[in-house]
Amino acid sequence: MNSMKNILVTGANGQLGNEMRRLGAVSPNNYIFTDVAELDITDKDAVMAFTKENSVNIIVNCAAYTNVDKAEDDEATATLINATAVKNLAEAVKAVDGTLFHISTDYVFGAEGNTPRTEDMPTNPLGVYGRTKLMGEQAIAEVGAKAITIRTAWLYSEFGNNFLKTMLRLTAEKEALNVVFDQVGTPTYAGDLALAIFSIIEGEIYEGNEGVYHFSNEGACSWYDFATEIGAAAGHECRVQPCHSNEFPSKVTRPPFSVLDKTKIKTTFGIEIPHWRDSMLYCMQRLAKQQ
Repeated sequence: MNSMKNILVTGANGQLGNEMRRLGAVSPNNYIFTDVAELDITDKDAVMAFTKENSVNIIVNCAAYTNVDKAEDDEATATLINATAVKNLAEAVKAVDGTLFHISTDYVFGAEGNTPRTEDMPTNPLGVYGRTKLMGEQAIAEVGAKAITIRTAWLYSEFGNNFLKTMLRLTAEKEALNVVFDQVGTPTYAGDLALAIFSIIEGEIYEGNEGVYHFSNEGACSWYDFATEIGAAAGHECRVQPCHSNEFPSKVTRPPFSVLDKTKIKTTFGIEIPHWRDSMLYCMQRLAKQQ
């Protein structure tokens, strides 16, 4: 084991950031957690100064503009957080010869294809969110920083607002509920993604393995399937009914098929990934304990 590392986690108040807090507490390394109040990652000089002053070796960027619909009306802010800030972090980490862990999204892919997405498949984002996230990936490459970019999808946790928590509430309140069945992907428990990042950092197996990786839980389902499982596991009587995406008008076309192929991250880092249903049940147990 080498000397203690200083690891900066940005966006620490979000779903993934909160899971990283939980893990960082049991590490011999020094995890520094910031959100916008402590460090504005859109401020290039502030990022550079913070990285140097705190002798940062690794940056884990959990910050993102993730409101897919709102991004269509606020492209400037989405670009600032998802692209400009990522460039700032890449430049800062390069200046200290460190490594950046960056979280990207299945939204960099388009509507075509119905086989699990591998890292080298062509990107073709359908809206501002996906486009700005892809710009962030490209900024890292342009800067030439050492980086591990992990694309994920359908993230949920005990923290913040997410589909799991919304469905727990709605299936408890309503007799019937319509949920789209024509979008297929994999729900991803933020705790599992955080553990994957944590194990790569703590195992010091990131150097020489830079590049783009995919991580979600195992298996595949539609949002309708996910909602049905949530309601059933909670013992709620609500009738969940399948419907089409066009019944919920949106400014953004969401990828109809965004199952991610996890072969690369599993083989490179020896990571075992739980099935989405097992992780869903685990998260629900944790939520129940909080009440």
